[in-house]
Formats: sequence, C-alpha cells, structure tokens
Amino acid sequence: MTRHIIETAQAPGAIGTYSQAVNVDGTVYLSGQIPLVPGTMEMVQGDMAAQIRQVLDNLQAVCQAAGGELKDIVKLNVFLTDLDHFPLVNEIMVDYFTAPYPARAAIGVAALPKDAAVEMDAVMVLT
Repeated sequence: MTRHIIETAQAPGAIGTYSQAVNVDGTVYLSGQIPLVPGTMEMVQGDMAAQIRQVLDNLQAVCQAAGGELKDIVKLNVFLTDLDHFPLVNEIMVDYFTAPYPARAAIGVAALPKDAAVEMDAVMVLT
C-alpha cells in the first residue's frame, strides 16, 4: 500500500489534526471543505450560493493537487445545516460536474466548523 499526503495552498489549510487529502494507491480521500477562502482562511462573503461555490472551488483545488479533477470524484458527501438549501446545491453542482455524476449523500447536521452552512468531502479515483 502506497500512501501520499496531498497539500496545496490553493485550498484552505487544515484547521485541525488532518490532511487536505490522502492518496492510497490511486484512491484519494478528500477531507471536508467548508467555505473558507484559501488566502485569508476567512469565510467567504455572500449568500448560500457563494458558500457552495467556495466549497466546490476548494474541493477542485485539492483534486488538482492530487492529479485529478472534480470529474474523477466517485462519491460526494454534502453536509448542510439547513436541508432547504439542497435544491441550490443541485443547481450549482451542474456548473462543476457533468454526467455521469458521482454517487452522493446529503446529510442535515446541527452545526459545522466555523458556523459554516455547508461542508463537502469526497472520494476520488485516479486512473
């Protein structure tokens, strides 16, 4: 088993004891991303759409650092503090993903780090 830690300044740095992503034999496990702006480590300004886009931009940066793209994600988990935002997630995802879409779960949660309203993590397979 070959394990490689993925790090990039193009996505927010870890705010705890974890890596941005870990590549194990071509399967990349991406840690959860919240809508932090990489350069400032502050929450993105704007509405819920801005938060969702920032999370997907952050995931994209980690995918690229690992040698892949969002299209290589096979499983996406979406955590929302308000499931009423789920239709907006679907609307914005079509700007970032094309068919065939990854498997996905959407989970309502009571709270997220730094009072974020959305967090996403993923599994990506490099071929």
